[in-house]
Amino acid sequence: AIIVYRLPWTWKCSKLLMKCIHAGLNTIAMILAIVSMVAVFEFHNAKNIPNMYSLHSWIGLTAVIFYSLQLFLGFAVFLLPFAPVHLRVALMPIHVYSGLTIFATVIATALMGITEKLIFALKSPAYSASPPEATLVNCLGLLLVIFDSLILWMASRPHWKRPPAENAKILRPIGATPEGTEVESTLTNSSNADKSDLRSNTEAARKQNIKFDEAGQRSTM
Repeated sequence: AIIVYRLPWTWKCSKLLMKCIHAGLNTIAMILAIVSMVAVFEFHNAKNIPNMYSLHSWIGLTAVIFYSLQLFLGFAVFLLPFAPVHLRVALMPIHVYSGLTIFATVIATALMGITEKLIFALKSPAYSASPPEATLVNCLGLLLVIFDSLILWMASRPHWKRPPAENAKILRPIGATPEGTEVESTLTNSSNADKSDLRSNTEAARKQNIKFDEAGQRSTM
C-alpha cells in the first residue's frame, strides 16, 4: 500500500485508481490485523495466559489503534471528495509520516513477537542453543528488516515519486478539471505567484534605481 504510488508502471494509471488500490490494500491489512488480535486474545484466554503484559502487546495494540485512525482519516480526507484542498495540503505530510511510522512500528512489533514466541516455545533444546527453529525464525527476522529498509528507501527517494507530469493527466473529463490534482495545481499556482511577485519586485527596484540615478544626475548638473 505504501509504494503503490512509487511503482513506475503505475504512473500512467489514474490517480483515483491508485487511491482506491492504496485504500483497498490498507483495508485488507486492517481486517487481517483485527482477525489476528482476536485470535491472540482467544488463545491467551483458552490457555489462561495474561493479556497485555509484554512490550510486544503494548506496541502492537498501539500500532493497530493508530492504524485504524490513519485509515479512517485517509478515507475521509483523501479518498472522499468532500475535504477542502487546503486541508488536504496541510494533512498530506502528516499522513505520509504517520504511515511510515506505523509501518516501522509494525515491523518492530513482529520482531519482538517472534523473539518472544521462540523464548517461550523452545525448551528442549532452548533458544540459546540455536536449534534449527531458532535459526529459521532469526532469518525471517532479518528478512523483515530488509523488507522494512527497502520500503522506507523507496518511499523516501525523490526519483521514485510519481512525476508531476503524470499527475496532470489523471481522470480529465471533457470540460472538467482533473480529479486528484487539486493539491498539485494549488502548489503550482502558489509557486507561479511567488515567481510573479519576485519579477514585480525586481522590476520595481530597477525603476527605483533609475529614478535615483536621474535625481543624482540632476543634482550634479
